[in-house]
Amino acid sequence: MKFPRPSQEEISVNLTPLIDVVFLLLIFFMVSTTFNDKTQLSITLPEADGAALAQSADQVTVTVTSTGDYLVNGEKLAASDSKTLRTALMALGQEKADLPLQIYADANVAYQSVVRVYDVAGQLGFVKLSLTTRESPNEAQ
Repeated sequence: MKFPRPSQEEISVNLTPLIDVVFLLLIFFMVSTTFNDKTQLSITLPEADGAALAQSADQVTVTVTSTGDYLVNGEKLAASDSKTLRTALMALGQEKADLPLQIYADANVAYQSVVRVYDVAGQLGFVKLSLTTRESPNEAQ
């Protein structure tokens, strides 16, 4: 005697609702996340404490004015770009690459102008760089 077998239904899990929920969560997190564009350097500026450096006759000074102009050893450069600054520093630093380079920057100058001096000096091999600051009023007392 043949008994009818119940038809075997294929058991499956419906993943469509799970995929829908995952995509909704993905969209939610993408929309709610803020993407910050890091265009500024995050730095902690040092304070000007410590002994003053001894002034040397064999040194190079670069002054950056508030308008972004460069003066190398007191002589104003014709242009305020990297190429002109590089040419002026190469002329002074060809004799000795270990000359100390002091940077005097106005308090209101853009950081890019000071960073440009550091970049050019580093590319030319200057290793003794110092950024000159003024003494804070608290230390003077």
